[in-house]
Amino acid sequence: MESTKENEEELNQGIDLEKAPVPEVLQTLAVDPKVGLSQLEAAQRLEKYGPNALTEKVQSFWSKLMHHFMGPIAYMIEAAALVSAIIGHWDDFIIILALLLFNVTIEMIQDRKANSALTALKQGLAPEATVLRDGEFSSIPASELVPGDIVKIRLGMIVPADMRLVEGDYVSIDQAALTGESLPVTKGVGAEAYSGSVVKQGEMLGVVTATGSQTFFGRTAKLVANAGVQSHAQKAMFQIGNFLIVVAVILATIMVAFRVYRDIFVTGGWGMTEALNILQFVLVLLVASIPVAMPTVFSITLALGAIELSKEKAIVSKLAAIEEMAGVDILCSDKTGTLTKNELSLDEPILIKAHDAQECIIAGALASKLENKDAIDLTIISAVKDPEKLKAWTLDKFIPFDPITKRTEGRLHNAQGDQLWVSKGAPQVIVELVHPPKAEADKIMKLVDDLANKGYRALGVAESKDEGKTWEYLGVLPMFDPPRDDSAATIKAAQANGVSVKMITGDDTAIAIETARQLGMGTNILNASEFFPKDMDPDHVPAKLAEVIERADGFARVFPEHKYAIVKVLQKRGHIVAMTGDGVNDAPALKQADCGVAVADATDAARGAADLILTAPGLSVIETAIKEARQIFERITSYTVYRVALTITIMFLVVLSSIIFNFQPLTAIMIVIMSLLDDIPIMAIAYDNTSVSPRPIRWKMAKILSVSTILGFFAVIQSVALLYMGHHALIQPDAFSWLHVTSFGQLQTIMFLQLVAGGHLLLFITRQSKWFFEKPYPSSILFWSIMATQVVAILMCYFGWLVPAISITTIVVVWGYNLIWMFVLGFVRIASEKYLDNRTKRQRKHVEMVNEKLK
Repeated sequence: MESTKENEEELNQGIDLEKAPVPEVLQTLAVDPKVGLSQLEAAQRLEKYGPNALTEKVQSFWSKLMHHFMGPIAYMIEAAALVSAIIGHWDDFIIILALLLFNVTIEMIQDRKANSALTALKQGLAPEATVLRDGEFSSIPASELVPGDIVKIRLGMIVPADMRLVEGDYVSIDQAALTGESLPVTKGVGAEAYSGSVVKQGEMLGVVTATGSQTFFGRTAKLVANAGVQSHAQKAMFQIGNFLIVVAVILATIMVAFRVYRDIFVTGGWGMTEALNILQFVLVLLVASIPVAMPTVFSITLALGAIELSKEKAIVSKLAAIEEMAGVDILCSDKTGTLTKNELSLDEPILIKAHDAQECIIAGALASKLENKDAIDLTIISAVKDPEKLKAWTLDKFIPFDPITKRTEGRLHNAQGDQLWVSKGAPQVIVELVHPPKAEADKIMKLVDDLANKGYRALGVAESKDEGKTWEYLGVLPMFDPPRDDSAATIKAAQANGVSVKMITGDDTAIAIETARQLGMGTNILNASEFFPKDMDPDHVPAKLAEVIERADGFARVFPEHKYAIVKVLQKRGHIVAMTGDGVNDAPALKQADCGVAVADATDAARGAADLILTAPGLSVIETAIKEARQIFERITSYTVYRVALTITIMFLVVLSSIIFNFQPLTAIMIVIMSLLDDIPIMAIAYDNTSVSPRPIRWKMAKILSVSTILGFFAVIQSVALLYMGHHALIQPDAFSWLHVTSFGQLQTIMFLQLVAGGHLLLFITRQSKWFFEKPYPSSILFWSIMATQVVAILMCYFGWLVPAISITTIVVVWGYNLIWMFVLGFVRIASEKYLDNRTKRQRKHVEMVNEKLK
């Protein structure tokens, strides 16, 4: 079945069905609004254009599952499991496989939520539609609608497709979830009604202009389906994995070349035994090079962060988003329902003829009808201080608002027989009703213009005591959607943390600017319709517009594709972007953002697209999320530096020992036990105390790998020096006798203990860029986990569990040796960080100077 944009353009004959006059639209769609399409024509169009439904690509479970077993780190862990199986170490195989499956399970749980946004969008579509075909109305599944169908919409219905209204008085449609407008919009003949919006008042006929993926709703769903970005943590894992693989391959190649050269040209013997010995050495090196617990440490650290945020009434649906929040430098926020309460508030009335504010408000309330549940009517009625004054009047007739008259009217009487007519509506319409002197009319309109410039919605109120013969202009009611109580403080806190906030709203520009002013945000808010080309591809925004987006404090009158494009442009320009919102119109941008945040009372579509879902009103938890994320980032970074440095140490030690001493410093079982002793307790780093950066932080892989490599290099010197002393003591018993080493097996145990103890002491060095003995101190759970592990390692070495036993004196010597080196490595860490930071500053300054010269 073919259902394409080309088909729609063929039907439209190049005419813009959203803007063309209604008669021209009907002629183009070849339909009589009194008869509708024939069943035969409808069936042919359904075959040609496809169903009026959202389509999505479904990926099989097995395809998704296999995807999680791919990538550098995953390949390395799988290789380690394979190596363990080849050499018959089934305990190691089971442990490594369990870690791999744990990581995959976590990722699958997160992925299960990935398509929930599209599922929620589908639920927002109308299930049925009342359609006119062959001159008769009938109810059909909304999925069977086609362009040209004549459809009836009325109170409580979901608009089933994009349409132009062709007959009827008016309808009031709530399209806030789609466009972000804070109030229902009243529409008459010629106006457009969007699929997925809800009819609040009235009844009209419309002609369907677009169905399925070509509707406003469908285009939003398509953006959601295509949105998404790989997390920076995933990219970092790939870079770390690639780096370690390259190092391992280079070292393995050097070792194999050396061993082959020595076996053939030095010892003169080469056979299967020698080849198997080399293979075993390579396999040992491979096991040593794989940080099997790294993904698990990442997952547990993020999961604990998610638990902490849940205590603040924020649900994390994508763990990686917590890490992303640490680097967020731009927060794009919807206005209505996010920064504001999405409820109208009545400001102090501006009096014209009324004696006091309540007189004006009561007249406005009498020109309202509570049963209509209109947002404006409810706001005015709730502002009446004495409801008994309303009960004194009996309503004889109520004339509702419509797009032509643009006012309501109530005709009432009281127990004394007095007649009172009241009216409220657009201020200029009430001026025409009252016919005041020109000076007074000009004064009123100037007041209204001033209110509009401040973002207020204004309503004029008038009354007549002679059955409408003469009217008096009582005053103007200013209405505003007030900011949430915590919005200003949240924005100030975000800015203090180095995060700039941009407002992106579907509401009017003046309203957006006034809201921004009240919240202490920048007021350079632009009208999106004036800057975004109508048919712009949101994935390919022109360079000039991209510059405008980066400089602006926000945009008003935006559509979903504008929000999505703004987020994507900022990402392409090097920013890490968070997005907050609550409506269907926010869903594409929420999913595209590095961290999408759905606020309380958000639509299901917004919740499904978001990474962080707030369950309490307001954005105050954002500040907590930023701080928590930056602490988590510090923990993950410190672990990464530690693990890469330790891996480099182990790999180089194995290779150098083979080349220099023709000695294998660690057995395969020692390497696996050491990995477990080093990594499993290190998972407690998820609870570590860390400082909170005042600025956004992100992965600087060049710096991380450089610091890791430098630390690893000096740690190699530390280990090789001890190995040299131990090896020398075995050859010449009088040398380094204080080591008390009597066999090569004991020397292997010494190296095992040195790496287990030195590895954990290395973590105390990498957990912060200051001296390891400065605040913040390690958390008690991390400290005692490491201490418990060291006790186990000491007992193993003393009693000879799985390793040759060594004396308590030797254990003390090894520990003393490590403690001395701890200060050396601490100095190296601080010096290398300072050198790299200064080099970066010099490079940045050089680039700035070059750019200045080019200008």
